[in-house]
Amino acid sequence: MIDLAEARAQLGRQCVVLPDPVPSHPLLDGRPEIARGEYSIVLDKGDGERVYKVVSSPADYFLHTADDRPLGPHFPIVHADHGIIGRASSGYPFHLLEMERLYPLDEGSPAAELAARLVDGYWTACQQWRQLGADMGRIALYHMTLNPLDVPDGVQAALKALSDFVEEYQVLPDFLNANNLMMRKDGTLVFSDPVFIA
Repeated sequence: MIDLAEARAQLGRQCVVLPDPVPSHPLLDGRPEIARGEYSIVLDKGDGERVYKVVSSPADYFLHTADDRPLGPHFPIVHADHGIIGRASSGYPFHLLEMERLYPLDEGSPAAELAARLVDGYWTACQQWRQLGADMGRIALYHMTLNPLDVPDGVQAALKALSDFVEEYQVLPDFLNANNLMMRKDGTLVFSDPVFIA
């Protein structure tokens, strides 16, 4: 099993969290923050089923809202796009999305084991293509679609859809952040935020 922190460091993707405060907005005011990533803040909607996600990365926004975004059981359900609600210190606009609530992977669960296979396969492919520098991750993901892993057909199809999205939008994949692969209550593995802009 790879050391995710070490792998991210080798890719120049150290774990960073968005430094900005939660933007003031009537849907967010008073809501508890439950997670924070490099480009997003997640707040509890309070109904146990949905969250409010504030995203600052165009890559995340496109992944969740574009008409040609990847869809299916391994991608998050977006219930509403509430528009731009401010600007991040990065200069990108903050978009407010209402999404299904996802959960961290339960250690030892089938979803966690599947995620570990994906991460290991991705990292192995990254190592194979490391001489390509910044394009290594894109090529690694594409390589995973040509050389299927030992994963269910639906997950393999999701990898292909994600690879197509990465190429179309010229973003980069990221499977090495623990929060980019999550699960639903029913145990379904979900690619929650597996892209970024270099």
